[in-house]
Amino acid sequence: MKKILGIILGLVILQNICFAETGVSFVYINGSNNNDEKMRNWYIEGVQKLHPVMKKKFEQNKEIKQVFLNKPKYQINEKPVIFFWGDKSQTDLEFVQKQLDLSKAFSPTLAYKVRSMLAAYLHDAIWVQKQHNMLPILDELNDTVLKEAEQGNKVILYGYSAGTFVTYQYMFNKLPYINAENLFNTIDVSEEVRQFVKNNPTENTCISALSKAGLGMVSETGHLVLKKDDNLSLEEGYLKIKEATKNYCAPTDSLKGVVNFASPLVLFYSDLADPDYELNYYNKLMLKYIIENGLFFITVNFREDPLGFPSTRNLTIDEIEKLANIEIENPRGFVYDNSSVWSKRSVLFAHTSYWSARKTFANAVVKAFSNGYRLQYDKEFQQKVLENNKRKIKFEMY
Repeated sequence: MKKILGIILGLVILQNICFAETGVSFVYINGSNNNDEKMRNWYIEGVQKLHPVMKKKFEQNKEIKQVFLNKPKYQINEKPVIFFWGDKSQTDLEFVQKQLDLSKAFSPTLAYKVRSMLAAYLHDAIWVQKQHNMLPILDELNDTVLKEAEQGNKVILYGYSAGTFVTYQYMFNKLPYINAENLFNTIDVSEEVRQFVKNNPTENTCISALSKAGLGMVSETGHLVLKKDDNLSLEEGYLKIKEATKNYCAPTDSLKGVVNFASPLVLFYSDLADPDYELNYYNKLMLKYIIENGLFFITVNFREDPLGFPSTRNLTIDEIEKLANIEIENPRGFVYDNSSVWSKRSVLFAHTSYWSARKTFANAVVKAFSNGYRLQYDKEFQQKVLENNKRKIKFEMY
């Protein structure tokens, strides 16, 4: 009897293991002007109102189910994960505000108010771009992703306003799209070091791991600069990559996608259009990784939002390969922009209305996912889009 009960118990445990649910956590990242308690609370309350609506819309969408919610084990977690970095800029902003107060005595009132408004809205966006401010934030965000992965959760990042800088930099610095052997064959090192790397293969790594291993870093001019130039130091640094990858890169298959909204990313990162900017080489590798590993990168902006800039033209994978001069193998992911969403809010308030217009916003996100996925993997839909684009071009020529 005990033996039979033991077998039944074992089967029940096995069944629970087989059908254990894997959670999908939505991680919301704040934007600028969210650094005091009032604005922090405004942001958190907005997320808590938005998340149930976003969750419901995700679970109802056909293409989303097909891509990563198609198995019974995947379920979006009830509680949002809030990653807040706004308080880190508070000390610097207070200094700026003190300097502003000095000008109050001799400036016209209107000029003073305009300065104050610009400082409030632009300071954090400029502050977070600086590398010495951004890198610690990325490490903290990766700790959040690692924690979610340890709990068996996949992650989708939601970047709001200047939070889009964080999501972009997270993908650029933390996704493991760097093949070490290819890297050492590209950069200026000795044949001895290249042979050492070839004889000691390692898994793909990320930009952050190269820095943490003491190998090199990305300079402000967009170049990967080696910290050490002698063979022994380079070889010792290379051997540290494995551990650095484990601790400082995004865990494999943990990040499922990114949703950027109210995004001024293009405005602040326009140097990515410069063909001589070396970071473009690594951006191409990042894009290749996103598409080949089944990630999605969506941008959604309200058309009334003065700070909502389209991130890209919506291209097929064939078009991406030609323009970026890369070869994409076994594509599963996509990049898509939906910046033409009517929020029915005034221009003055559109940038902060993604929470109040949450149903409109949530619908726009799942529509972007649906259309972005179909543009790449539904040939009939793709052909309709391409024909429509041709008609638009022909019309513009007239």
